[in-house]
Amino acid sequence: MNSGNQFVETLKKVGYPKAAQLNGEDFDWLFETVEDKSFLVWFCGNVNEQHVLAEKELQAFDALLKSGKPILEEEALDEVLKTCKTFDSKSSSMEEGELQKLEEEFQALQKIKNLNIHRRNKLQMMASTNSHMSLKLNDKAEEAAKILKEGQGIFNAVNTKINNELHSLTEGVKKLTFFFTFSDSEQGLGPHPVFLSQLALDKYLCQEEKSTAALTSYTKKQFFQGISELVESSNEENFQLVDISKPLICDENNEVCKERLEMARLQMAYICAQHQLIQLKAKDISINSAVQWAENNLQSLKNKTFGKEEHLEARICSLNSEISKIKKQLTQINNEILPSLVKENAQLLNMPVVKGDFDLQIARQDYYTLRQDQVCNQLLKQKASFELLQLAYEIELRKHRDIHRQLENIIQDLKQSSKALEQRLEMMSDPLISQHAVPRNTIDSRDDVSHRLYQLLEGENPKQQLFRTHEGIQQMAQKLKQDITSVQDQLAVSSQEQFLFLSKLDSDLDALCDSLYWGGNQILLSNQELTEQLYQLEVNLNKLNQLIMDLLADVKAKRKVLETNTLHQMERKLYVYFFKDEDYLKAIVEKLEHQSQAQTIGLED
Repeated sequence: MNSGNQFVETLKKVGYPKAAQLNGEDFDWLFETVEDKSFLVWFCGNVNEQHVLAEKELQAFDALLKSGKPILEEEALDEVLKTCKTFDSKSSSMEEGELQKLEEEFQALQKIKNLNIHRRNKLQMMASTNSHMSLKLNDKAEEAAKILKEGQGIFNAVNTKINNELHSLTEGVKKLTFFFTFSDSEQGLGPHPVFLSQLALDKYLCQEEKSTAALTSYTKKQFFQGISELVESSNEENFQLVDISKPLICDENNEVCKERLEMARLQMAYICAQHQLIQLKAKDISINSAVQWAENNLQSLKNKTFGKEEHLEARICSLNSEISKIKKQLTQINNEILPSLVKENAQLLNMPVVKGDFDLQIARQDYYTLRQDQVCNQLLKQKASFELLQLAYEIELRKHRDIHRQLENIIQDLKQSSKALEQRLEMMSDPLISQHAVPRNTIDSRDDVSHRLYQLLEGENPKQQLFRTHEGIQQMAQKLKQDITSVQDQLAVSSQEQFLFLSKLDSDLDALCDSLYWGGNQILLSNQELTEQLYQLEVNLNKLNQLIMDLLADVKAKRKVLETNTLHQMERKLYVYFFKDEDYLKAIVEKLEHQSQAQTIGLED
């Protein structure tokens, strides 16, 4: 039974009126030390109903207190009792004095005996209590030593782990600081730079300056002074066909006028040469035609006789009139048609020259644009490299800012953690918490850490206890551990069920994909087998329709034949009789046989 319950039971035995309303667990904290427990044992073993004052005695004592008379206590009361005893002994007789002495001696011896018995009992009780406490303390000491050993092992493991983590952290910080603190003096000894901002841009800038200088010299060399005017001089007005009928008035120093005059002279020379060539060709053709005509006439004169002179004269007149007409036509051609044609041809003489000039100008422009494109491409490459470098710097700067912000946040978190750790260490260094003469089960009211831990483990519990104990924290921690284990088991079961469900869902999804895609890349809105069967059914239906159409056409054709041919009509009737009325068919056949026999007999007669 707990100490508090023993105390409450003793109060009930004594007759305390409110003992039924008391809870024994609320008094456990009063009897944690050895002295308190020994007092509890004495109190429970010696106090009974006789030690309780009656109601009358209490009223008499209250009346004595209200009267204001002095009340003797302890030493004063002992002295008064001694005087009373001496006064009684003087007033008694001598006989009674000896008897009184013997009684007093007897009473004293009896008291000494009772006191010795009481001391003996008390000492035995204290010895048993001490032995029991020693055994309990030995068990607690062994348990505490075991717990201390386990705690030391856990603490050593945690300390080793923390030391390893701190060591790895310090090594990482050293590497990080060495990684970031790259200086120019360590270029020959340290590692290669890893950031773009650590690289020296002297070589890049020198190379860019060389490229710019080479590009500038190339540009000056290719695009010399006056090339733009040379390229822009290829206007259409500078290359026009020359009309020699119009007078040319130009400056002799102008290159364009010189070219126009030269083209005009070429046209005049071409016109003269063409005129002479045409005249000579005409004469040649006329002579050849005259010779041919003469040969033809001589041949005809040899073969034929001469006719009458009147016919010759008429022919000569007609020929003369034709010759005059031909001469007029020739004169018109020489004076009107031929000059205009020659002039037009002469104007077209400068087309190759103009084309050549235009081709030259186009080639110059192509060359000029090609060189411009090369220069522009080089400039774009330089600009692109510069912008790429600038973009890389900006990206690296942004990353550095992010890292700096993260490091500042880490520093703030470490400062807060260090402050919290200092507060905890300062709190734990309090002698009222860290050192106890006697271990207490209840939590001290100043132990804020344990109280916060108790509130955290307890949660929103409506039944809050008056006194919080370490055993309660241990029980709640064990319950929390059990809850965590059960939750982990439930999570494992749910994850396994989820995995099974997902695997089933994946298999169903694969089956659905196989049914939808049918091994291809395009989705099929219907089943492939059903589609094939429907397609085969459609083909069969088309064949059936075709057969029905053919059958209907055949029936229609046969009906037309039956309408026109009596023999086929008779055959049809016979087939109908054959399938429907065989007896009637036999009768008809027999009738026809008799008729044929009769006819044959008649023919024979």
